[in-house]
Amino acid sequence: MGSIIPLKINFIMMKKNFLTLLIVLLSASYAISQNREIKIIPEPVDVKPGKGLFTLNSGTVVVTEGKDTRLADIRQWFVQRLSVSTGLKLKSSGKAEKNAVVFSLLQQADKTLGEEGYYLEVSPSLVKIKANKPAGIFYGLQTLLQLLPPEVYSQTPVSGVIWTVPAVQITDYPRFGWRGILLDVSRHFFSKEDVLHFIDEIAQYKYNLLHLHLTDDNGWRIEIKSLPGLTQFGAWRVERTGRWGTFTPPLVYEPTTYGGFYTQDDMKEIIAYASARFVNILPEIDVPAHSLALIASYPNLSCTKKQYPVSPGARTEEIQDNVLCVGNDSVFMVLDKIFTEVAELFPFEYIHIGGDEAYKGFWETCPLCRKRMDEEHLKNVEELQSYFVKRMEKMLKAKGKKLIGWDEILEGGLAPEATVMSWRGMQGGIEAARMNHHVVMTPWAYCYLDLYQGDPLIEPPTYGSSRLSVAYSFEPVPDSIDPKYILGGQGNLWTESVPTLCHAEYMVWPRAMALSEVYWSPKSRRNWDVFVSKMESHFSRLDAAGINYSRSAYDPVISVRWKTWGHFVVTLSTEVPGLDIYYTFDDTYPDQHSLKYDGKELSFPMGADHLNVITCRNGKPIGRMIRISKEQLEERIRGN
Repeated sequence: MGSIIPLKINFIMMKKNFLTLLIVLLSASYAISQNREIKIIPEPVDVKPGKGLFTLNSGTVVVTEGKDTRLADIRQWFVQRLSVSTGLKLKSSGKAEKNAVVFSLLQQADKTLGEEGYYLEVSPSLVKIKANKPAGIFYGLQTLLQLLPPEVYSQTPVSGVIWTVPAVQITDYPRFGWRGILLDVSRHFFSKEDVLHFIDEIAQYKYNLLHLHLTDDNGWRIEIKSLPGLTQFGAWRVERTGRWGTFTPPLVYEPTTYGGFYTQDDMKEIIAYASARFVNILPEIDVPAHSLALIASYPNLSCTKKQYPVSPGARTEEIQDNVLCVGNDSVFMVLDKIFTEVAELFPFEYIHIGGDEAYKGFWETCPLCRKRMDEEHLKNVEELQSYFVKRMEKMLKAKGKKLIGWDEILEGGLAPEATVMSWRGMQGGIEAARMNHHVVMTPWAYCYLDLYQGDPLIEPPTYGSSRLSVAYSFEPVPDSIDPKYILGGQGNLWTESVPTLCHAEYMVWPRAMALSEVYWSPKSRRNWDVFVSKMESHFSRLDAAGINYSRSAYDPVISVRWKTWGHFVVTLSTEVPGLDIYYTFDDTYPDQHSLKYDGKELSFPMGADHLNVITCRNGKPIGRMIRISKEQLEERIRGN
């Protein structure tokens, strides 16, 4: 019996040692797995991977070096941001010798970095971020977050994660200074909290501008204290659901319960929140057209002077006059009040006046507009619009602001110092740049995030088409144009068919990832296959953050053309490389056991009415199945 006890003790000790060794091995294995391939969006200018890992833990210190007061704010943001997911309460004082994140401003400016660039160096003992300006520090920290495990984006504490960062040296700075996203809050109203959430999302991918489309035919969304009718009447409309543009007109005495607006205090909070994340807010007050909400509030401002309701969502320009009367001096008095308050409220140097899609039929028959044309020696209504824009430019300039408008402001002659936002294509921007005007390139075919991003049969209803690969292929600087006139570009989310933030996220991501790389990264560093690999790794980050996104790029792409009269052929492809395509004609669901597409054109077999297509990776479905009939394919050909 005496020898059994030592044996039992030895066994227990062996068991404890084994468990300890197992924990060490598992921890090491997990640490190795955390030495992830570096996948940063947008792609940095230069990345040099190192050896080893830096580990964030409860002893890590976050230290700032520099006199700029914004560094303390950035440190507080970073520490708070990490505490949400990691649960770590990082120290903000201590020595910056080891186990520290140190960011500092360069004592002598580095011209290579500009105002938004940074150097990031990660070693097993230290993380160092250096920049000329606080904005560069902020973007360096955004990159650092992307180097941490995906769970860092969680909105609640995550346990069991080792918060490691792979050793690396990064040099990074943006290609363009204007990197924007437009959010249309007129067609559908987004709460202040939604906007704040959206700002965090775009800042994560180094966007520095949020263009708020605040007014349109469908709602006035900003408080103007000198004109209370704008939010009393213009911010509200009858509620309609369904497909935009098919809604019935408002009925007499039908309650106007849908809408909302931002008080000036709300907007000050949004501006301050955005500024802390180095995002400028560009306000758009859309005039002289798209002004029905303004006209509904003050009917004397249109040529007809009729009382119109705020539109619930129908294109009725030729029936309801949504264009301001340029011959009416009261219009400019009202606009002066509006833009005085807007200029005082928004610190950004630009104000967007819209200027697009002005139906000029009412101008042609309006006595006041005809009189204005005679007095100003204007030959046509296009020059009347130019007169309006030039007058608006003088008004904004007197308030210390620059005018920017959609490319229609070129019609009839461009205002002397106007900046053009080119949306109908590249040509408007090319014309403006050749006249030595600054341009923001945002052509709809590449940059409109409200367009279909996949097959219309399986996407929420909208219009047009702009797939992820198309967005990624966008080049903002046309040949033969001096790049100094191209400020940059932006993605635009018009919200006729986007009623919620969740759906807005579905439309924006991942296409806004693609555009972020277009606007930030060197052209030579862009690579579609590499981007797709990075995008897939970022989906886990969006999942952790609770951000909705589209996986439409995995779906099959179906192309069709006439081969002979009455006979068409179908071609199948994928946006994402490396996927297999399977199909059936016999009404069964395709899978990896079905016919595999070999790249040849397909014809419908005798008696077949539908084609069913799906994409797979490694024998498992990854895209959604598309079921399309012969009649639908013929309609697509005719639609082309």
